[in-house]
Amino acid sequence: MSDKKFLSALARKRIGKFLTHFTLIIITIMALFPILTTLLISFKEQADITRNPPVIFPCDTETDDFDPSACRWVVQGYERVLAPKPSETSITGIEFTGNMVRTYLPNTILYATIASLLVVLLAGTSGYAFSRFKFRGNKALMSGILAITGVPLLTNVLALYQMGVKIRKSGLPFDDRFFIIFIYVGFFLPLSVWIAKGFFDAIPKELEEAALIDGCSPLGALMRVVMPLAAPGLGAVFLLTFVNVWNEFIAGYLLITKNENKTAMFGIYDFISVNLINLQVVAAVCILIALPIVVLFLFTRRTFLSAMVEGAVKG
Repeated sequence: MSDKKFLSALARKRIGKFLTHFTLIIITIMALFPILTTLLISFKEQADITRNPPVIFPCDTETDDFDPSACRWVVQGYERVLAPKPSETSITGIEFTGNMVRTYLPNTILYATIASLLVVLLAGTSGYAFSRFKFRGNKALMSGILAITGVPLLTNVLALYQMGVKIRKSGLPFDDRFFIIFIYVGFFLPLSVWIAKGFFDAIPKELEEAALIDGCSPLGALMRVVMPLAAPGLGAVFLLTFVNVWNEFIAGYLLITKNENKTAMFGIYDFISVNLINLQVVAAVCILIALPIVVLFLFTRRTFLSAMVEGAVKG
Protein backbone atom coordinates (compact mmCIF):
# COMPACT_ATOMS: atom_id res chain seq x y z
CA MET A 1 0.00 0.00 0.00
CA SER A 2 2.83 2.32 0.84
CA ASP A 3 4.48 1.56 -2.53
CA LYS A 4 1.28 2.48 -4.34
CA LYS A 5 1.04 5.74 -2.43
CA PHE A 6 4.67 6.49 -3.20
CA LEU A 7 4.19 5.81 -6.92
CA SER A 8 1.01 7.87 -6.94
CA ALA A 9 2.76 10.80 -5.24
CA LEU A 10 5.67 10.48 -7.67
CA ALA A 11 3.28 10.48 -10.64
CA ARG A 12 1.48 13.58 -9.31
CA LYS A 13 4.83 15.30 -8.83
CA ARG A 14 5.89 14.52 -12.40
CA ILE A 15 2.55 15.71 -13.78
CA GLY A 16 2.78 18.90 -11.76
CA LYS A 17 6.33 19.50 -12.98
CA PHE A 18 5.27 18.87 -16.58
CA LEU A 19 2.33 21.27 -16.31
CA THR A 20 4.56 23.91 -14.77
CA HIS A 21 7.13 23.62 -17.54
CA PHE A 22 4.42 23.56 -20.21
CA THR A 23 2.82 26.70 -18.79
CA LEU A 24 6.17 28.50 -18.64
CA ILE A 25 6.91 27.54 -22.25
CA ILE A 26 3.53 28.88 -23.39
CA ILE A 27 4.07 32.15 -21.49
CA THR A 28 7.56 32.50 -22.96
CA ILE A 29 6.27 31.92 -26.49
CA MET A 30 3.53 34.50 -25.99
CA ALA A 31 6.06 37.01 -24.68
CA LEU A 32 8.53 36.38 -27.51
CA PHE A 33 5.98 36.27 -30.33
CA PRO A 34 5.65 40.09 -30.77
CA ILE A 35 9.45 40.45 -30.66
CA LEU A 36 10.01 37.70 -33.24
CA THR A 37 7.25 39.14 -35.43
CA THR A 38 8.88 42.58 -35.34
CA LEU A 39 12.26 41.02 -36.17
CA LEU A 40 10.81 39.16 -39.17
CA ILE A 41 8.99 42.27 -40.42
CA SER A 42 12.24 44.25 -40.31
CA PHE A 43 13.72 41.85 -42.92
CA LYS A 44 10.65 41.58 -45.17
CA GLU A 45 9.71 43.46 -48.28
CA GLN A 46 6.74 45.75 -48.02
CA ALA A 47 4.72 43.55 -50.36
CA ASP A 48 5.25 40.52 -48.10
CA ILE A 49 4.34 42.52 -44.99
CA THR A 50 0.97 43.61 -46.36
CA ARG A 51 0.03 40.31 -48.01
CA ASN A 52 -3.42 38.89 -47.40
CA PRO A 53 -3.45 36.23 -46.10
CA PRO A 54 -0.20 37.02 -44.29
CA VAL A 55 2.81 34.70 -44.34
CA ILE A 56 5.29 34.25 -41.51
CA PHE A 57 8.28 33.48 -43.75
CA PRO A 58 8.44 35.03 -47.24
CA CYS A 59 9.73 31.82 -48.76
CA ASP A 60 6.79 30.66 -50.87
CA THR A 61 6.76 30.25 -54.66
CA GLU A 62 4.10 29.65 -57.24
CA THR A 63 4.53 25.90 -56.81
CA ASP A 64 5.71 25.47 -53.18
CA ASP A 65 4.39 26.92 -49.94
CA PHE A 66 7.89 26.94 -48.44
CA ASP A 67 11.17 26.91 -50.33
CA PRO A 68 14.25 28.05 -48.31
CA SER A 69 16.13 28.91 -51.49
CA ALA A 70 13.39 31.35 -52.52
CA CYS A 71 13.30 33.42 -49.31
CA ARG A 72 13.01 37.15 -49.98
CA TRP A 73 14.93 38.72 -47.09
CA VAL A 74 15.93 42.36 -47.41
CA VAL A 75 17.75 44.90 -45.25
CA GLN A 76 16.20 48.03 -46.72
CA GLY A 77 14.71 49.00 -43.35
CA TYR A 78 18.09 48.92 -41.61
CA GLU A 79 19.70 50.79 -44.50
CA ARG A 80 17.10 53.55 -44.15
CA VAL A 81 17.71 53.79 -40.40
CA LEU A 82 21.50 53.50 -40.37
CA ALA A 83 22.10 55.40 -43.63
CA PRO A 84 25.61 53.94 -44.20
CA LYS A 85 28.01 55.95 -46.35
CA PRO A 86 31.65 55.40 -47.35
CA SER A 87 34.07 57.19 -45.06
CA GLU A 88 37.83 57.57 -45.31
CA THR A 89 38.20 58.51 -41.64
CA SER A 90 36.27 55.54 -40.24
CA ILE A 91 38.16 52.37 -39.28
CA THR A 92 35.59 50.17 -41.02
CA GLY A 93 35.38 52.43 -44.05
CA ILE A 94 31.66 52.99 -43.40
CA GLU A 95 30.00 55.76 -41.46
CA PHE A 96 26.40 55.56 -40.20
CA THR A 97 24.76 58.92 -40.81
CA GLY A 98 21.19 58.15 -39.74
CA ASN A 99 19.74 60.34 -37.00
CA MET A 100 18.92 57.30 -34.87
CA VAL A 101 22.52 56.11 -34.48
CA ARG A 102 24.14 59.53 -34.85
CA THR A 103 21.93 61.53 -32.47
CA TYR A 104 19.07 59.79 -30.68
CA LEU A 105 20.79 56.63 -29.40
CA PRO A 106 23.95 58.44 -28.15
CA ASN A 107 21.73 60.95 -26.33
CA THR A 108 19.75 58.18 -24.66
CA ILE A 109 22.90 56.30 -23.65
CA LEU A 110 24.28 59.52 -22.15
CA TYR A 111 21.09 60.33 -20.22
CA ALA A 112 20.55 56.76 -19.00
CA THR A 113 24.15 56.26 -17.89
CA ILE A 114 24.59 59.55 -16.03
CA ALA A 115 21.13 59.43 -14.45
CA SER A 116 21.66 55.81 -13.33
CA LEU A 117 25.05 56.57 -11.77
CA LEU A 118 23.65 59.57 -9.90
CA VAL A 119 20.67 57.56 -8.70
CA VAL A 120 22.98 54.79 -7.46
CA LEU A 121 25.11 57.34 -5.59
CA LEU A 122 22.19 59.17 -4.00
CA ALA A 123 20.08 56.07 -3.34
CA GLY A 124 23.06 54.23 -1.87
CA THR A 125 23.95 56.98 0.59
CA SER A 126 20.31 57.69 1.45
CA GLY A 127 19.44 54.02 1.86
CA TYR A 128 22.43 53.51 4.13
CA ALA A 129 21.45 56.52 6.26
CA PHE A 130 17.85 55.33 6.63
CA SER A 131 19.02 51.81 7.45
CA ARG A 132 21.71 52.61 9.99
CA PHE A 133 20.64 55.86 11.67
CA LYS A 134 17.41 56.27 13.63
CA PHE A 135 16.16 59.82 13.88
CA ARG A 136 12.88 61.59 14.50
CA GLY A 137 10.59 61.36 11.50
CA ASN A 138 12.46 58.43 9.96
CA LYS A 139 9.37 56.34 9.21
CA ALA A 140 7.30 59.35 8.15
CA LEU A 141 9.99 60.43 5.69
CA MET A 142 10.29 56.93 4.25
CA SER A 143 6.51 56.76 3.90
CA GLY A 144 6.56 60.10 2.09
CA ILE A 145 9.27 58.86 -0.27
CA LEU A 146 7.20 55.75 -0.98
CA ALA A 147 4.12 57.88 -1.65
CA ILE A 148 6.07 59.93 -4.19
CA THR A 149 6.75 56.78 -6.22
CA GLY A 150 3.01 56.48 -6.87
CA VAL A 151 2.89 59.87 -8.63
CA PRO A 152 3.20 59.36 -12.41
CA LEU A 153 5.64 61.53 -14.29
CA LEU A 154 2.90 62.64 -16.67
CA THR A 155 1.14 64.56 -13.89
CA ASN A 156 4.27 66.65 -13.31
CA VAL A 157 5.10 67.38 -16.94
CA LEU A 158 3.22 70.71 -17.04
CA ALA A 159 4.99 72.00 -13.92
CA LEU A 160 8.35 70.81 -15.22
CA TYR A 161 7.69 72.44 -18.58
CA GLN A 162 6.89 75.76 -16.91
CA MET A 163 10.03 75.40 -14.80
CA GLY A 164 12.12 74.98 -17.93
CA VAL A 165 10.50 78.02 -19.56
CA LYS A 166 11.16 80.18 -16.50
CA ILE A 167 14.81 79.11 -16.31
CA ARG A 168 15.34 79.86 -20.01
CA LYS A 169 13.83 83.34 -19.65
CA SER A 170 15.79 84.11 -16.47
CA GLY A 171 19.08 84.31 -18.33
CA LEU A 172 20.65 81.58 -16.20
CA PRO A 173 22.83 78.96 -17.91
CA PHE A 174 20.47 76.31 -19.23
CA ASP A 175 21.03 73.09 -21.13
CA ASP A 176 18.41 70.56 -22.16
CA ARG A 177 20.71 67.68 -21.32
CA PHE A 178 21.32 68.69 -17.70
CA PHE A 179 17.65 69.53 -17.27
CA ILE A 180 16.36 66.15 -18.45
CA ILE A 181 18.99 64.25 -16.45
CA PHE A 182 17.95 66.20 -13.35
CA ILE A 183 14.31 65.23 -13.98
CA TYR A 184 15.13 61.55 -14.49
CA VAL A 185 17.17 61.44 -11.29
CA GLY A 186 14.40 63.09 -9.28
CA PHE A 187 11.72 60.79 -10.65
CA PHE A 188 13.51 57.43 -10.32
CA LEU A 189 15.33 58.15 -7.05
CA PRO A 190 12.53 57.54 -4.48
CA LEU A 191 11.90 53.90 -5.35
CA SER A 192 15.64 53.30 -5.59
CA VAL A 193 16.07 54.55 -2.02
CA TRP A 194 13.64 51.89 -0.81
CA ILE A 195 15.44 49.17 -2.79
CA ALA A 196 18.84 50.24 -1.46
CA LYS A 197 17.54 50.45 2.10
CA GLY A 198 16.28 46.88 1.89
CA PHE A 199 19.73 45.62 0.97
CA PHE A 200 21.46 47.62 3.70
CA ASP A 201 18.94 46.29 6.23
CA ALA A 202 19.97 42.75 5.28
CA ILE A 203 23.64 43.42 6.06
CA PRO A 204 24.37 42.74 9.77
CA LYS A 205 25.62 45.74 11.73
CA GLU A 206 28.05 43.42 13.51
CA LEU A 207 30.22 43.35 10.38
CA GLU A 208 30.71 47.12 10.58
CA GLU A 209 31.35 46.95 14.31
CA ALA A 210 33.99 44.27 13.74
CA ALA A 211 35.65 46.42 11.09
CA LEU A 212 35.69 49.40 13.47
CA ILE A 213 37.30 47.26 16.17
CA ASP A 214 39.97 46.14 13.67
CA GLY A 215 40.90 49.79 13.09
CA CYS A 216 38.73 50.88 10.17
CA SER A 217 37.22 54.33 10.19
CA PRO A 218 33.43 54.56 9.74
CA LEU A 219 33.97 55.55 6.11
CA GLY A 220 36.46 52.72 5.64
CA ALA A 221 34.03 50.19 7.10
CA LEU A 222 31.35 51.48 4.76
CA MET A 223 33.50 51.30 1.63
CA ARG A 224 35.36 48.06 2.42
CA VAL A 225 32.69 45.99 4.14
CA VAL A 226 29.19 47.28 3.52
CA MET A 227 29.38 48.50 -0.08
CA PRO A 228 30.80 45.24 -1.52
CA LEU A 229 27.98 43.31 0.15
CA ALA A 230 25.39 45.78 -1.15
CA ALA A 231 26.88 45.82 -4.66
CA PRO A 232 24.26 43.43 -6.18
CA GLY A 233 21.46 45.64 -4.88
CA LEU A 234 23.09 48.81 -6.18
CA GLY A 235 23.66 47.04 -9.48
CA ALA A 236 19.95 46.26 -9.64
CA VAL A 237 19.19 49.93 -8.93
CA PHE A 238 21.46 50.94 -11.81
CA LEU A 239 19.83 48.51 -14.24
CA LEU A 240 16.28 49.45 -13.26
CA THR A 241 17.02 53.16 -13.64
CA PHE A 242 18.85 52.61 -16.92
CA VAL A 243 15.96 50.67 -18.44
CA ASN A 244 13.35 53.15 -17.17
CA VAL A 245 15.24 56.11 -18.63
CA TRP A 246 15.81 54.21 -21.87
CA ASN A 247 12.08 53.52 -22.29
CA GLU A 248 10.84 56.95 -21.19
CA PHE A 249 9.13 59.05 -23.89
CA ILE A 250 6.87 61.81 -22.50
CA ALA A 251 9.50 63.87 -20.65
CA GLY A 252 12.06 63.51 -23.41
CA TYR A 253 9.50 64.57 -26.01
CA LEU A 254 7.96 67.55 -24.21
CA LEU A 255 10.79 68.93 -22.09
CA ILE A 256 13.66 68.81 -24.58
CA THR A 257 13.34 71.68 -27.03
CA LYS A 258 16.15 70.90 -29.48
CA ASN A 259 15.84 67.88 -31.74
CA GLU A 260 19.58 67.22 -31.54
CA ASN A 261 19.10 66.51 -27.82
CA LYS A 262 16.07 64.22 -28.17
CA THR A 263 15.99 60.59 -27.03
CA ALA A 264 15.63 57.30 -28.88
CA MET A 265 11.93 57.06 -28.07
CA PHE A 266 11.43 60.34 -29.93
CA GLY A 267 13.41 58.76 -32.75
CA ILE A 268 10.79 56.00 -33.02
CA TYR A 269 8.04 58.63 -33.08
CA ASP A 270 9.91 60.55 -35.76
CA PHE A 271 10.38 57.47 -37.94
CA ILE A 272 6.74 56.41 -37.53
CA SER A 273 5.51 59.83 -38.64
CA VAL A 274 7.74 59.77 -41.73
CA ASN A 275 7.61 56.04 -42.58
CA LEU A 276 4.10 55.07 -41.59
CA ILE A 277 3.64 53.07 -44.79
CA ASN A 278 7.16 51.59 -44.63
CA LEU A 279 6.64 49.09 -41.86
CA GLN A 280 10.02 47.41 -42.30
CA VAL A 281 11.69 50.75 -41.43
CA VAL A 282 9.64 51.12 -38.26
CA ALA A 283 10.38 47.52 -37.28
CA ALA A 284 14.10 48.04 -37.89
CA VAL A 285 14.07 51.11 -35.61
CA CYS A 286 12.34 49.11 -32.87
CA ILE A 287 14.88 46.28 -33.11
CA LEU A 288 17.86 48.64 -33.01
CA ILE A 289 16.51 50.42 -29.94
CA ALA A 290 15.69 47.18 -28.10
CA LEU A 291 19.01 45.54 -28.95
CA PRO A 292 21.23 47.45 -26.44
CA ILE A 293 18.88 46.62 -23.55
CA VAL A 294 18.76 42.95 -24.56
CA VAL A 295 22.58 42.81 -24.72
CA LEU A 296 22.85 44.59 -21.37
CA PHE A 297 20.58 42.07 -19.65
CA LEU A 298 22.30 39.12 -21.30
CA PHE A 299 25.58 40.16 -19.67
CA THR A 300 24.09 41.22 -16.33
CA ARG A 301 21.15 38.84 -15.91
CA ARG A 302 22.81 36.80 -13.15
CA THR A 303 23.60 39.85 -11.06
CA PHE A 304 20.19 41.39 -11.66
CA LEU A 305 18.16 38.25 -10.91
CA SER A 306 20.20 37.34 -7.84
CA ALA A 307 19.84 40.89 -6.54
CA MET A 308 16.09 40.85 -7.03
CA VAL A 309 15.72 37.44 -5.34
CA GLU A 310 17.99 38.34 -2.44
CA GLY A 311 16.23 41.65 -1.99
CA ALA A 312 12.82 39.99 -1.92
CA VAL A 313 13.95 37.34 0.58
CA LYS A 314 16.02 39.54 2.86
CA GLY A 315 13.80 42.60 2.65
